[in-house]
Amino acid sequence: QVQLVESGGGLVQPGGSLRLSCAASGFTFSMYTMSWYRQAPGKERELVAASTSAGGSTNYADSVKGRFTISRDNPKNTVYLQMNSLKPDDTAVYYCNAEWVHVFTNRKYDYWGQGTQVTVSS
Repeated sequence: QVQLVESGGGLVQPGGSLRLSCAASGFTFSMYTMSWYRQAPGKERELVAASTSAGGSTNYADSVKGRFTISRDNPKNTVYLQMNSLKPDDTAVYYCNAEWVHVFTNRKYDYWGQGTQVTVSS
C-alpha cells in the first residue's frame, strides 16, 4: 500500500524557517520524481520544488528560488523541503507528490500525501 506522510508544518513568523518531511512507503522511492506542491485558500495547487530520481536534478518555482531547498534521502525513503526566509505568501497546505512514468507503456504512477499546513504570520 502506497503511503506518503508529510510532517513539519506549523505556524512560523515571517523570516523564519521550517523543514517539511515526507516519508514514503509502498513503492520504489529511488525511481520516482519527488515533488512538493502547495495550495493556498482560493488558489490552484502549484508546484514548489521537484527532485528527479536520476542525477539528482532539482527544479524550483521562481517564487521560492534561493529560499527553499528540496532534498531526498533514498535509503530512508524520505524527501525534505527546507524553507527559509518565509513570507506570508508562503502560507498554504503543502503536499508531497511521487511520480513515475513507465518508459515503455507511458503509464503514469502518481501518488499524493495528505498535506501539511504551513502558516506564516506574525
